[in-house]
Amino acid sequence: MIARPNLMVATLVPALLLGGLPAPAPSAPRDRPAAPFRTFIPAPAPQSAPAPQTAPAIPPPSWVAAPVTPVDAGFRLLYQLKFNEARAEFAVWQKQHPDDPIGYTAEAAGYLFEEFNNQGVLTSEFFMDDKRLLGGIPGQPNQRLGDAFHAVVDRAQKVGQARLDRDGRDPAGLLAMTMTNGMLADYTSLIEKRQIATLHLLGVSEGFAQRLLAVDPGQGDAYVALGVSNYILACLPGYKRFFLRMGGVHGDKSVGMRQLEQAAASGHYLQPYAELLVALTSLREKRPQRAQALLAHLSAEFPENALFARELAKLGALKGPK
Repeated sequence: MIARPNLMVATLVPALLLGGLPAPAPSAPRDRPAAPFRTFIPAPAPQSAPAPQTAPAIPPPSWVAAPVTPVDAGFRLLYQLKFNEARAEFAVWQKQHPDDPIGYTAEAAGYLFEEFNNQGVLTSEFFMDDKRLLGGIPGQPNQRLGDAFHAVVDRAQKVGQARLDRDGRDPAGLLAMTMTNGMLADYTSLIEKRQIATLHLLGVSEGFAQRLLAVDPGQGDAYVALGVSNYILACLPGYKRFFLRMGGVHGDKSVGMRQLEQAAASGHYLQPYAELLVALTSLREKRPQRAQALLAHLSAEFPENALFARELAKLGALKGPK
């Protein structure tokens, strides 16, 4: 059974943090390991050491230059905003390896990235605007992409959980559960704007991420979910953070930044995504040189991605939040 926020969060968050929004209907219980829902800081590991203020340029993972598998090739296409071509590569892997959840997880990432691109989520304008970053997109989501996203997430989690039922330390199963629950949290918060459900999903993703890092500390992609959780929760207004702390939930901005830096340094599939997140959060933290270095690197690695080029061009006119 998945751990849920305690009674304090369940009662105070809806009334005081979210303006009385109703809590989501409970989902059918799943036979999954419990995830602690207290803090979004992972157990200490060498990889989580603070990054220096002036971090060196991040070399791309080897698959960027020479994709090894269809999943690698698909992610490279995703970072070039070629979503249909990316899904075709993921489908090849799914057919070859139907019991590997990463193929379905990658397809889910494709739908999420496409919706983020359509809605302008991964832009400086979005990240510098607290109303949007903490409250979600102003418009309506694409129903087709949303339905496809949820369907393939469900498939990835069924395959991933089946592997964990056989071996609770299976890295592929843990990675799939970490990534899919993290993506569900992103979609639920930024696209569907259901903040209570987001808190629950963040806790679930954190639990799987910590289990994955305990099995394999080199799994840098796990730090994306942890870093986003820590950073976003720490950006909430003070009164919201107060009530969340009463329920045992809190974030830490500096820890979140270090975790995202770690994902950018040692991640695999999500390494370029982590670089972009570090660049955008660096702008919020008034570190434009760091943002510029990362955006220049992304633009050079993915010249067909107009988003990276536009963000790099805009950088001179951007300032951190007041």
